[in-house]
Amino acid sequence: MCKGLSSLPASCLERAMELKERLRSILLNSHWNTSCSKMGKNKPTLEECLGWKQSFEKLLSSKYGLCAFTAFLVSEFSEENISFYFVCEDYRNTKSPAKLPAKAQKIYDEFIGFDAPREINIDHETRDITRANIQEPSTDAFDPAQHKIYMLMAKDCYPRFLRSQAYRDLVCQAKPSATATKKP
Repeated sequence: MCKGLSSLPASCLERAMELKERLRSILLNSHWNTSCSKMGKNKPTLEECLGWKQSFEKLLSSKYGLCAFTAFLVSEFSEENISFYFVCEDYRNTKSPAKLPAKAQKIYDEFIGFDAPREINIDHETRDITRANIQEPSTDAFDPAQHKIYMLMAKDCYPRFLRSQAYRDLVCQAKPSATATKKP
């Protein structure tokens, strides 16, 4: 018989609360959430879905591909990778050098620092290099960490996405484009 939450060890309850907060944060703050919901009934064509297999870059350059990949990462509790990648892209495009220190510190605190709420998986050396880079921030301060995360996604998450049921379902549900269905 279930004794309720009070019978669970405190560490389990703390972890459950952390996961709940993380999920809430993802759902409320994700920039792709809005862009994905705006797509509405616009589904990718079969050709577009199959094109995502050609390269990771092709997947990321497709609006629907990015949404599908992000949803996959959220389902695997690793959305911080794609989030970090695009936050770094935004940081790199910062026009005002005066804004770099505050932005750099915010990114570091959210993704890289000790006990960061959305900590990414990078090695100690890359973490140290990034910490040193943000002491005098430039637009390329996060390049080593961003590259590590890109490679992690390309070599690990991307192949799993292509093998996932979610991707297979998208391909099965996709319709050929109008130009592909016309016969010469």
